[in-house]
Amino acid sequence: MPIVIAHRGASGYRPEHTLAAYELGARQGADYIEPDLVSTRDGELVARHENEISGTTDVADHPEFADRRTAKEIDSTAYEGWFVEDFTLAELKTLRARERIPDVRPENTEHDGRYEIPTLQEVIDLAARLGVGIYPETKHPSYHRALGLALEPALVAALRRNALDSAGAPVFVQSFDPASLEELGGALTVPLVQLVGSEPIDVEAIARYAHAIGPAKRLVSADLVAAAHAAGLAVHPYTFRRERRFLPDDVPDLTAELRRYYELGVDGVFTDNPDVAVAAG
Repeated sequence: MPIVIAHRGASGYRPEHTLAAYELGARQGADYIEPDLVSTRDGELVARHENEISGTTDVADHPEFADRRTAKEIDSTAYEGWFVEDFTLAELKTLRARERIPDVRPENTEHDGRYEIPTLQEVIDLAARLGVGIYPETKHPSYHRALGLALEPALVAALRRNALDSAGAPVFVQSFDPASLEELGGALTVPLVQLVGSEPIDVEAIARYAHAIGPAKRLVSADLVAAAHAAGLAVHPYTFRRERRFLPDDVPDLTAELRRYYELGVDGVFTDNPDVAVAAG
């Protein structure tokens, strides 16, 4: 059975990157919960998929933060809104999470306003209590480094503080940025995962510094799995979601899609619906 990674928590059922989403993912049988990491102005790591937070929090409803709205370019993409790095942790804790895609998951909106943005330490504490692993990702690491808010030292410090920095700990660390992984590899002996969003995928080059690849699911084939395994890499594709718009036309439901990938020999899956992934195994 491949490992099941609760993608941003059980984000098919709760607003993503909240302790409620992570806890539900663990209780649904996920092996790992996945916090994407960005930094506050005072250097605290918190769980958000993007550092722009207008779509995942109620920040726009806070008049005291109206003057923080701004435009930025991050990794060659233009954004406008509110950004985590412009808030202290104390300020960020006054915000509440919202469902990111309410048109797709209207039932999740009943949880809007209930949950804080969690710190990495809060996620680690929850995972330890529930007996699951963590699978953190460094988000926009070069951007954060340019601001003087490098993610890697803070992540290493947190893992060391919790005795999660060595081989055998229930941790994978992932990034799209090879330089971020190489820096982390100099300080950690936990498995490193190179995320891949487009082809080509040079598994032999990746195997020089990482232990697994996390390819977009559309990139996965029997040949890729075989090549990765031959190079000593595990394969953890992303992202498996139950809604029809996220499924290929030729599969009836998420269970069928997951079983197709299990048959290809993948070693793990990122999913918004951990309960479905567990039952499909």
